[in-house]
Amino acid sequence: MPLLIHAVWWWLVGLYLGASGGVPLSMMWWVVVAVGVVATLLRIGGGWAVPPAGASRFAAVGLVPAGLLVASSALQEREACKALLSRPGERWVLLHDTPSPRSTVRGEVRERRSAPRCRVIGWFRGTASNADAVIARAGSLTSFTGTTLPTMRGVRVDQAVLGPPLQVDRLVAWRAAIGETIDTLFRLRAPLVRALLIADQDGIAPEIRDLYADAGLVHMLSVSGMHVAIIASAILAVGGLLRIPHTMLAPASLVLVTWYVALLGFPAPAVRSGVMLGVMAIATQMQRPVHEWTALALGAVIPTLDPLVVVDLGWQLSVGGMAALVAARGLRRRWRAHAQRHRHAGPGAAALMSWLGTRRGVTGWFVQEIFTGIVATLVTAPIIAWTFGRISLIAPLSNLPGGAIITLLQPALFLALLVAPIPGAGAFVADATQPLMALLDALAGAAANVPGAVLPVAPSLLTVLGSGVAAACVVRGAAAARGMRWWIGAVAALVVAFWTSLLRGGSGEFEMHVLDVGQGDAVALRTPRGRWVLVDAGPRWQGGDAGRRVVVPYVRRRGGDVALFVLSHAHDDHSGGAATVVRALAPRLWWEPAFITTSQGYRDALAAVADVGTRWQRARPGETLTLDGVRFTVLAPDSMWTTRQTDANETSVMVRVEYGQHRFLLTGDAEQEEETWVRQRWGDAALRVDVLKVGHHGSRTSSTPHFLEAVSPRLAVVSLGTGNRYGHPAPETVELFLKHRIPLIRTDLEGSIIVRSDGRRLEVESRGERWPVVGH
Repeated sequence: MPLLIHAVWWWLVGLYLGASGGVPLSMMWWVVVAVGVVATLLRIGGGWAVPPAGASRFAAVGLVPAGLLVASSALQEREACKALLSRPGERWVLLHDTPSPRSTVRGEVRERRSAPRCRVIGWFRGTASNADAVIARAGSLTSFTGTTLPTMRGVRVDQAVLGPPLQVDRLVAWRAAIGETIDTLFRLRAPLVRALLIADQDGIAPEIRDLYADAGLVHMLSVSGMHVAIIASAILAVGGLLRIPHTMLAPASLVLVTWYVALLGFPAPAVRSGVMLGVMAIATQMQRPVHEWTALALGAVIPTLDPLVVVDLGWQLSVGGMAALVAARGLRRRWRAHAQRHRHAGPGAAALMSWLGTRRGVTGWFVQEIFTGIVATLVTAPIIAWTFGRISLIAPLSNLPGGAIITLLQPALFLALLVAPIPGAGAFVADATQPLMALLDALAGAAANVPGAVLPVAPSLLTVLGSGVAAACVVRGAAAARGMRWWIGAVAALVVAFWTSLLRGGSGEFEMHVLDVGQGDAVALRTPRGRWVLVDAGPRWQGGDAGRRVVVPYVRRRGGDVALFVLSHAHDDHSGGAATVVRALAPRLWWEPAFITTSQGYRDALAAVADVGTRWQRARPGETLTLDGVRFTVLAPDSMWTTRQTDANETSVMVRVEYGQHRFLLTGDAEQEEETWVRQRWGDAALRVDVLKVGHHGSRTSSTPHFLEAVSPRLAVVSLGTGNRYGHPAPETVELFLKHRIPLIRTDLEGSIIVRSDGRRLEVESRGERWPVVGH
């Protein structure tokens, strides 16, 4: 490998250690010592004779503390910016989207006076404008007020009120206008097209992202190096058809690719690809061949002008995928040369490998793509495992047709955008791309549902370190002329990484997953060792239910047994999917209030419980169950209360969950009377919790002032459908939570919501963003 790639490697290692926050600056020199020991041990394996080039590679280890220092400083600066921008006071935002009261709006949050360089990404929920203000649109710089919370990547602003626009950023406004054009042309498939054309992934539903991750196609849901390369190739192909001289065409294609990357806002994967294309084009023009690893090193390091880019998933997949591709090419060339020398080998595995290595045409292409896919899967496994908690074993196969579809689809989508100003032309081309997008979705669904296609893992620090070392060994072994020791190291590291992960099961934390099932309820509680307690299963409708569509795939994708199913009460928006869940996941125990109704969903669920052999039990106050250190306690109702009721809502099972220092309360659809009863039965101290699952979808008949004062949560989560006909959540309820300064997180705005606890620290995740829960 060229010296540059060694220097870049150690620089990136240092940046990642600093940007991830895992290594404080006080330990910097211990990092240098550790890396030096590893480098020395690796050197022992290759002999002690160190040529000048080898000495330079040893010296490159010094870039680790340099990268650590730079990234740690950048991380501290960003954290300081988030803290500053979270304080009350005059703040501004450059809007990336046009505000809407029921949507999430993105923008760049700024402090223009005391810290003009302080800028972080912001997500605005429930935006409104001052009554006397001109409505701000995308590209506008405007002041704002609202409740601001620091998140993992920036800040979150709830109940934001925007001031009048002060100035307009034309490039941002233009980018937003292109997004609106995409929405008009592609309608329901607009989120996918936005992701593929303008690097806007916010509209992609979490379940779609998970489906593509299972299928090994998640890297196709963003503008990556592959997409930029496809567009560059399309430009060159069109130029060739028009017989434009290559001396003119190559610079013109670079200019167009640069314009496209700038239009996207310079996302790291696109910058990486653009730099590599530029380096290779300039080298070809100057007739000065450049090593593939050198081009990759330049493409990987230039985006690190922002040091924190190394923790960006898109950058990681782009660099890792390209490193796998380059390594696979080198390994494939050596395989072919070896096969040529041994093509007359006798029968057996060696002869088969020699035959495969010498194939050309369609067979050779198929072998090459499968081989490249296997290497890419190995290299990107630690990234996928850490981010999505799984590894797609089907990826090498699914990427064959997936890559072909994207190769056809990407230029067609780009063409639809280019001809959009021509009446009817844009809609015609957009409609023509619909079968390709449907085919891509069908491929993802089919690949994800192949038995054994997904390996669930519980990523830990050891998992990531082990798999990261394995990925580095795979790349190094593929590039080395004699790489056996690297391959042995890769196998050993993978065994350590994933054997411990598979044995452990679960994430090591308690998790409350409030699933987005529309106008209904479905909550999945996961223990630190990966077992589930399910509370309700969402609504049913003609021809389907939320259990089949949401709950069962969600639980199966993450793995683990269902120990308990709690039916809060027998209304179809809670019990509609219960029968499907019971038959598919076979919970061992069933709790319910035993309030009989004529609900079809409830009757089907009872039949499923009997058929599967799940143990039925009426929930009684004081009943407890402890799973993996998590304690579940029934607070209501008792049989005497239940027999006096005429409304199933007032018989809702209320469950308190305790893990470490934290408490959670799930209330079903309990209304004022049951809330009062449970306060009298248990006392306010027993009801005080950290997280409240809001009752009855935020109705005005639940979450009454006295009950909310008793519970006093640090966070409230409510499940409801977008634009539901009941008007949930009620304005009075929202106002009550605002009055008590309790953050209210809604599934109609956020999608599925995850609250995590390690017993000491609470964290919320929605739409790929995380932030700590503060208060009390």
